[in-house]
Amino acid sequence: MIDKLNQLEVRYAELEQMLADPKLISDKGEYQKLAKEFSDIGEPVKKYREFKALSRELAELEHLSKSKDADSDLLALSKEEIPRLKTKIASLEKELEELLREEDKDENRDVIIEIRAGTGGDEASIFAGDLFRMYTKYAANHNWQVEAIQSHSTEAGGFKEAIFSVRGPQAYKRLKFESGVHRVQRVPVTEASGRIHTSTATVAVMREAQEVDVVIDPKEIKIDVFRSSGPGGQSVNTTDSAVRITHLPTGTVVTCQDERSQLKNKSKALRVLRTRILDKMQQEELAKMSQERKSQIGTGDRSEKIRTYNFPDRRVTDHRVGVTVHQLEAVMEGGIDEFVDALLAEEAKRKSAK
Repeated sequence: MIDKLNQLEVRYAELEQMLADPKLISDKGEYQKLAKEFSDIGEPVKKYREFKALSRELAELEHLSKSKDADSDLLALSKEEIPRLKTKIASLEKELEELLREEDKDENRDVIIEIRAGTGGDEASIFAGDLFRMYTKYAANHNWQVEAIQSHSTEAGGFKEAIFSVRGPQAYKRLKFESGVHRVQRVPVTEASGRIHTSTATVAVMREAQEVDVVIDPKEIKIDVFRSSGPGGQSVNTTDSAVRITHLPTGTVVTCQDERSQLKNKSKALRVLRTRILDKMQQEELAKMSQERKSQIGTGDRSEKIRTYNFPDRRVTDHRVGVTVHQLEAVMEGGIDEFVDALLAEEAKRKSAK
């Protein structure tokens, strides 16, 4: 524990110097990333410094209490102070252990999930809709709140794209491994010959960014408004309530048109924009840590195939941990805890092995 705390303290000092550099302030993306890391490790470092100061004071008093030449008043004072210091140090030690034992500082963060139809035409969009339903059912099982942000439905009854937020305790912890390519094998409703098709949908799970995580300069965004449209392009609104926000430095574009209020659409679009920018920063950081990524469950790559849903055999397989469940209907109703628990157990195993 002490070794890890020493490393954190060294990193804290490094960040303190880096953030004081005027040149860094001009690079907003890098500044935000380092400022967030500085804030994240601040509490354990401050408590560790207090722990070290009290430990030094205790050592001095214990040395004094054993001295034959010490003043009688000082000896009496040291004997009173030693028990108090020991109690305080023990309390701090427990707090530090708890801070270091925390599996993921973001485990209770809310998330924004983006589901997009992949290969497979109409069947892929239907499958994207099935996944959206699966996650909303899973959220309901955990008493989490789901809020639709943006969707692009198809005439086949599915989604080309569905973006929504999930809010609740441990939302990120239990959903973070869902990012990747989900594959479905089944006979599409549009298939007359009864042949099994393979289609895909991609899922991206992102920690929802707060305003303190990503500060967006109003001068660096372009906002366009237009009329909302539904499947086939037909107008579904007679006012310019739809909003498109472009973040000029990164080229990130977010569109939101599900609400009738332009203000609500703008607010939702900014939430997604902040989250995508934060996620982009985190993905770039992961790309630099290529060796560490190899030791993770999968690679974290959004293009990685993570799970197959085989309807003819009523079988669902997670390829990262080799878990297969023969209860496909229950899984599609939100019963994915067996996969989630296996992935969390594997993550804990790998962390303890480091």
